[in-house]
Amino acid sequence: MTSAAEPLRVSFEFFPPADAAMAELLWRSMERLAPLGPSFVSVTYGADGSTRNRTHQLVRRIQRETRLTGAPHLTCVGASREEVLGIARTYWEEGVRHLVALRGDPPQGAGRYVPRADGFAFAADLIGALVKVAPFDISVAAYPEVHPEARSAAADLDNLKRKIDAGATRAITQFFFETAVFLRFRERCAAAGLTCPIVPGILPITRFPQVLRFARSCGASIPPWLQERFADLEEDHETRRMLAASVAIEQVQALRAEGVREFHFYTLNRAELTYAICYALGLRPKAASGAASHAKVPA
Repeated sequence: MTSAAEPLRVSFEFFPPADAAMAELLWRSMERLAPLGPSFVSVTYGADGSTRNRTHQLVRRIQRETRLTGAPHLTCVGASREEVLGIARTYWEEGVRHLVALRGDPPQGAGRYVPRADGFAFAADLIGALVKVAPFDISVAAYPEVHPEARSAAADLDNLKRKIDAGATRAITQFFFETAVFLRFRERCAAAGLTCPIVPGILPITRFPQVLRFARSCGASIPPWLQERFADLEEDHETRRMLAASVAIEQVQALRAEGVREFHFYTLNRAELTYAICYALGLRPKAASGAASHAKVPA
């Protein structure tokens, strides 16, 4: 349990934009959220490394045009060991100090993950090699409701422990909607001897069918009360936004009451809900001269 006096920390996840309109939305969202002073902003990496160049370009731009700390995702899929470590070295040379190291998802339609013969097999192997490249601050994924490919909850927790033992500094959880799910997982981590921060991943609900799709792919449960709350609202955007903010604010406030002081938000490149949730937590914009900065939005 953390001290009530400990300051709140937040981080935000973005994904590389696919076109100019999405880039505009992303940078406006980043500009809106930057004054909240996030610890870092992570940038995702597509299945089989499909967004590698766009991820790198976005992180490079964050480093160049903002004071935000960019944290690119780096995975085991789609590249050899030397290629992955080459990317890591380039990031370090460009001033990137934080990585999110993941096994990665198999390409669409591949069915199940099969390691490349010349690649890293699992995230723990990748992390062990990354810490030899440079002293990166490394975040990893954790699954409060168990990774869908894990043999058991115990095996999944053992895998998380291997990642931390290999050199990771924090675990960010997959999204969840029941506070008890996170609290039970945190207790299991503590019982297993994990002392690193276990950071809850928060997914504000922009579209409920999208959340259902995400949940099916990652093994997260959707409580009946949540389905009931969003029933028949697909065409009622205003009510849906209000309920989405209410659900997420209730969630983070319940977690805060249990001693959680660090949150990671899956923004889906939108700022409105994440900003409102952070504001409800008590975070306020910092002066431009402070830790936060403004992203430069293209004209």
